[in-house]
Amino acid sequence: MMTQALGEFIGTLILVLLGDGVVAGVSLNQSKAKGAGWIAITLGWGLAVTLGVYAAAFLGPAHLNPAVTLGFAVIGRFPWAGVLPFIIAQVLGAFVGATLVWLHYYPHWAATDDKAAILGTFATGPAIRRPFWNFFSETLGTAVLVFVLLAFAKGKWTDGLSPIGVGVLITAIGLSLGGTTGYAINPARDFGPRLAHAIWPIANKGGSDWGYSWVPIVGPLVGGVIGAGLFVLI
Repeated sequence: MMTQALGEFIGTLILVLLGDGVVAGVSLNQSKAKGAGWIAITLGWGLAVTLGVYAAAFLGPAHLNPAVTLGFAVIGRFPWAGVLPFIIAQVLGAFVGATLVWLHYYPHWAATDDKAAILGTFATGPAIRRPFWNFFSETLGTAVLVFVLLAFAKGKWTDGLSPIGVGVLITAIGLSLGGTTGYAINPARDFGPRLAHAIWPIANKGGSDWGYSWVPIVGPLVGGVIGAGLFVLI
């Protein structure tokens, strides 16, 4: 289990480093990718997840997401004894990945005075702050994620191609459903970087918006269970 948890740490670190990295590149002043837009962000996140899964898959199941781990455990596809170690490893990996993004773009924070854009490179936030509907968006997006992941496992994939399918899935969710909340669909992906934002002395940062933080944690966890439950019922 420790080897598998190490895989979760490494994979989630890569996922957040590349995922938050593309958001930073698009959002921060004097970045060469500044203004590239939502298409670049969703494609970047899809590739980030693909590469995170590849980085972790030789060590374990490469969940990289507490909602996936919980959903799989609820339907008996993952042992309950591994849930807490996996979630801890995922959150730590996300925290370290976000820390590396901060260091990588270090001069750019001081050149950027938009506090919301700075927070947005680490954590998600709603386009329109309506907590119930924001929660619904995160729940729905994660339910789709977990349901399709389980469907992948039933299909006949060429060896090694499943992570690419997962990246396509993340990109599709981002393009279609991500515009409302920034589609965390992963509690570790949001909480770890939000914690990094709160702790590190990032130039020009504002508050970490902890009042909203329950949405990208609870919504995905509920969505993961719903998606897994629906798959079992079919």
